[in-house]
Amino acid sequence: MAQKRSNIIPKAATARILMNAGAKRVSADAADAFAELLEQKAEEIGTKAVQISRHSGRKTVHDTDIKLAVK
Repeated sequence: MAQKRSNIIPKAATARILMNAGAKRVSADAADAFAELLEQKAEEIGTKAVQISRHSGRKTVHDTDIKLAVK
């Protein structure tokens, strides 16, 4: 039996983002796929932000670390 993956970002939130971007309707599969990709990208940004804060000698991640990680 296939294992169901639980997303951190709720499906309703991802569907709302897509609808705000202009979609009239969003399928459940599309919302799941979008949530999965958003989570992957967020984790990449988070990892880079943590590396930046550690390089700066801090344990706390600041907003500037996140902004730098996105660039």
